[in-house]
Parts: sequence; C-alpha cells; structure tokens
Amino acid sequence: MIPRLLILFAALLAASPAAAQAGFDPFGEARIEEKLGARVPIDAPFLDAQGRRTSLRALAAGKPLLLVPVLHHCPNICGATLAGMAQAIAGQKLRPGRDFTLVAFGIDPREGPQAARDDLAQIKAREGVHALTGQRRAIRSVTDAIGYHYAWDDRIGQYAHAAASAVIAPDGRMTGWLYGLAPQPDDLERALAAARSGQSGSFGEALLLLCYHYNPATGRYTPAIEKMLRLAGGITVAGLGLLIFRLRRRAA
Repeated sequence: MIPRLLILFAALLAASPAAAQAGFDPFGEARIEEKLGARVPIDAPFLDAQGRRTSLRALAAGKPLLLVPVLHHCPNICGATLAGMAQAIAGQKLRPGRDFTLVAFGIDPREGPQAARDDLAQIKAREGVHALTGQRRAIRSVTDAIGYHYAWDDRIGQYAHAAASAVIAPDGRMTGWLYGLAPQPDDLERALAAARSGQSGSFGEALLLLCYHYNPATGRYTPAIEKMLRLAGGITVAGLGLLIFRLRRRAA
C-alpha cells in the first residue's frame, strides 16, 4: 500500500472529461503495490541496448539496482523521469557504476534494442547506466515482483503507468520506491545506502504521477493533468530550493 498517496491527484482526474469515459480507469490500472522484501527475478533474460543477452544480476554486479520502468519511445513523461533521476544523482555523492547500477527498464515487449539505444542517447548515458528490453513474460515477472502495475489502453494505443523508481538490494530483494519525476538527492542516497545494507523502507513523499495522455482527440493532457504536472514541477522546484538552503547552512 502506498503510505501517503496524494488524494488531490485522484480528485483532479475525477473532474476531467476523460475520467467519465467507460472502460479504462488509469488510476485503477496504473498503480504501485509496495512489496518490500519481495524477491525480484534478477536472473530473468533481457537484451541490452546492443542486443546482447543479459540479466539484472549481471548488470548489478553485486551493487544495488535503481530500476526505472519506462517506455523507451515514450510520448509523455518517461524522458522527464529519467532526467529527474539524473538530476537527483548529481545532487548526492553515490555514482552509477561505482556504487549502484541504473536501469531504464522497458515495459513494452514490442520495443527492441534500437529503442533502448535511442533512450540512452537521449539521456546521454554514461558508465553504470543501462537500458533493457525483453519478452512479455520476463518483463511481467519483474514488474509483478516489485508491485508495479500498468495497462494498455486500446482506445489511444498507449500504456498507463506510474513515474517511479524501484530500489533493489544486490541479492534481488525489493527495498523501496522513489516516487515522482525527480526524487530528492538525500532520499536517493538514503534509499541506495539502505539497499546496500539490505534494509527496506519508504523514501520521500509517495506522490504518484501517471505517464499517460488523457485526451486522444487533441493529443494533449486534459487541464486536470496539466494541473498535476504543474504541481509536480512546483514540488520539484521547492525541493531543490530546500536542498540549496541546507547546503548553504552546512557551509556557513
């Protein structure tokens, strides 16, 4: 169960015309079920961006895993999620490759290594950052284990899924979630440190933001979703301001 899901987002969605359309409830389908301590199948087979067979265990190489479920060719906010994670990484001392492994984990089995390469090129990936694709069964084995629920909407040909990152210990146990587009650097550092020691916990605010277009007629978010994105952006700016304030106080 998500500890502090912001009910405002659900209220905003309920007020939008798209919520009245029958047959698909994105907030019901795209959700996160916290399964702290669950075993993740880190030996399941996947393909890396070069088309080579690999696994989460091989990429982790004995380090914690930061797993970001995405669509590599995403029309919505997956790119912003990865950019926000890069921003959080830059604001703390742990580094991918040396201290942990970051994986952009493709949830669409129709995507292949080229889509993964495009994703890595877009975020200017460096050492310790990988993008994976795989078959439906392997993908679902991981997403089911971590409690990440998403669904395909036939009406508009898109997946509804949440913007969040799973934190996994080196032995494959699920230890926590980082929610939203841009986690706070100190939350990220605490989450990775906990994963290294095998401890589970909640890190930061459980703010659930969906990656999904709600208005197929215009190809844009409805006003409700735009409000949600503005709110998420405001929270991110406020968090960065707080981080700068703390750093200045430490330096004083």
